[in-house]
Amino acid sequence: MRLLISTGEVSGDLQGSFLVKALLNESKRRSLKLKIMALGGARMKEAGAELISDTASIGAIGLWEALPYVIPTLKAQSVVDDLFVREPPDALVLIDYMGPNIRLGKKVRKKFPSIPIIYYIAPQEWAWRLGDGGSTDLIGFTNKILAIFQKEADFYSKRGGKVTWVGHPMLDNLKASVDRREACQNLGVDPSRKFLLLFPASRTQELKYLLPILLKAAELIQASYPSFYVLLPAAQESFEQLLIDGLENSAVEGKVLPSKKTDSLKPSFFEVADLAIAKSGTINMELSLHFVPQIVGYKVSRVTAFIAKKLLRFDVDFISPVNLLLNKMLVPELIQKEFTPKAIFELAKSLIDDDRKKLKMFEGYEQLRKNLGEPGVTERAAAEILNLIKK
Repeated sequence: MRLLISTGEVSGDLQGSFLVKALLNESKRRSLKLKIMALGGARMKEAGAELISDTASIGAIGLWEALPYVIPTLKAQSVVDDLFVREPPDALVLIDYMGPNIRLGKKVRKKFPSIPIIYYIAPQEWAWRLGDGGSTDLIGFTNKILAIFQKEADFYSKRGGKVTWVGHPMLDNLKASVDRREACQNLGVDPSRKFLLLFPASRTQELKYLLPILLKAAELIQASYPSFYVLLPAAQESFEQLLIDGLENSAVEGKVLPSKKTDSLKPSFFEVADLAIAKSGTINMELSLHFVPQIVGYKVSRVTAFIAKKLLRFDVDFISPVNLLLNKMLVPELIQKEFTPKAIFELAKSLIDDDRKKLKMFEGYEQLRKNLGEPGVTERAAAEILNLIKK
C-alpha cells in the first residue's frame, strides 16, 4: 500500500510525525506492507515517511505575507502532480495546511475519483465565519473527516460529512513529567529563578510582528519581577539566530532553546514555567494540558487585517483554540492594536500577583481536558485510514 500524507508548517510536521508512527505500527499489526510518502518536514522523515517535498517551513497568514512562499508552494505541487501521473498513491491524507491542502484535495477528487481522501485536523470552519458563510467545500471532496474536536465532528456531520471523532492528538504525547530540579538541570538554568516562556512564532512572518512586542513585554516583567528568567524555544532551526539576536539586542535576561532539542525539552520547560506568553495556535493547547498560565496574542500586517475584516468579512469569536473550545474567554487574548508590551505586562502582573486568577484558569484547563476525548487518538486515526484503503 502506498499512502501520501500532505501537510505544512511546523505544527503539521509534528502532528504528521505522530500519525506516521501510528500508521506504521498499525500496518505492522495487520501484516500489511505500507509505504508512506509525505509533504512535510524532518519530523515526518524521522518517523519513517519518505519526504518528497519539505513544506515544514512554508506557511503564512495573509495574502501579502504568503507571497514569498508562492514559488516553493508551486514546486511542491509540481512534485505531487508528477507523483500522481507516475504512480498514484492508494490514498491521500490531508493534515491541516488549509489553502494548499484544499486545492490538492479538490484536484485529486476531480482527476482520481476512486482514490480515498481523508482529512485529519481539518480547517476550523466550526469556529470562524467568512463573508456570507463561505466554506472550503471540504465535505464535497473527502471520503472521511477525522475530527479532533467534538464541535468539529458535529459541524461536519450536520452538513452531511462522513466524520469520526478521534480526539485531540496532544493527549497521546503528554510525556512523563520530570521534577523541577531535574528539569532545571536539563535546561541548564538556576532552579532558584522563576521562568517566563515566550512562544513568538512558528511562521517566519510572526517573528517580525510578534517577537519585538514579546521581548519588550518581557523587559517590563523582568524590571518589576527580577527573579523571572526567559526561555525561548525555537520552532525552526532558521529562527534560532534571529531569536538570539533579539535577546542580545534587548534588556531581557534569558536563553534560546535550539529547535532540535525543543521536543525532548518540552517536559522540562513546561514543568518549570510560571507563566507563558504565546502566539495563538497549537501551543495554547499544549500549555493548557501542562497547566501553565498563559497570555495569548496575535498581530498581522495592517493590509492583511484590512482585507480579512473589510473585504473577506472574516470573523472569529476567539483566536485561541482554548477559548474557542470552551466558548469563553478563559485565557486573555490581545489582537492587533491591543497587542502591546504594556497590555501584556498588565495581564502578566495580574496572573503573577493573584493566585485566584491562576486557579480559575486551571479549573478551565480541567474542563477543557475532559472535552478532548481519550488517549489513543493517533492509533484510532491510523485504523480509520487503513480501513479505507482497499487493494
